Amino acid sequence: MLGADGASRNAALEALRAYPGGLQVGGGVNAENAVEYLKAGASHVIVTSHVFEGGELSEERLSSLVRAVGRDKLVLDLSCRKREGKYFVVTDRWQRFSSLEVSAETLQRLSESAGEFLVHGVDVEGMQLGIEDELVAVLGEQSPLPVTYAGGVRSLADLDRIREVGLGRVEATVGSALDIFGGNLPYQDVVAWHRAGDGAGAGAGKGA
Repeated sequence: MLGADGASRNAALEALRAYPGGLQVGGGVNAENAVEYLKAGASHVIVTSHVFEGGELSEERLSSLVRAVGRDKLVLDLSCRKREGKYFVVTDRWQRFSSLEVSAETLQRLSESAGEFLVHGVDVEGMQLGIEDELVAVLGEQSPLPVTYAGGVRSLADLDRIREVGLGRVEATVGSALDIFGGNLPYQDVVAWHRAGDGAGAGAGKGA
């Protein structure tokens, strides 16, 4: 949900009521309003900036969310950028580097407070430049939870690449590349690719 005028919130609530149990919702989610979205029909809530304070992970805020909704209903969005050969979570509209590295240790620790991970490769997000192979490999090898990668997908070949590099353990989102959002990749082709898969798949969601 983007924007602070309430329009996106109302649209999200309408979508949740139309497809109960089939959608995750994120954007401004916190410990106070997360339950409302679950009651409205969300399968999970996606949390990003709320669990970071002063650019660093707030264990207190994360714990509050877990108490409010339970870890199984919580998706942690670990949007990250590469610096000095490693991927670090970024906050404040993806401009501020935290000290939280996307690593086996971090993913294992955070898995105790979440049911899934959503990881944006910020350096290629929305650019249709191809995926971050190295990041996908890290997720496939090291994530102890179901994990979805977002960023740079432009073709079915990129989805095949995610499946290969991610060892069949990494899901994907497709956003601006889809024809329904003005791109060149037919939405129906992505649906067919997913249905023909062997367990690893892709979700088609703008900005997911």
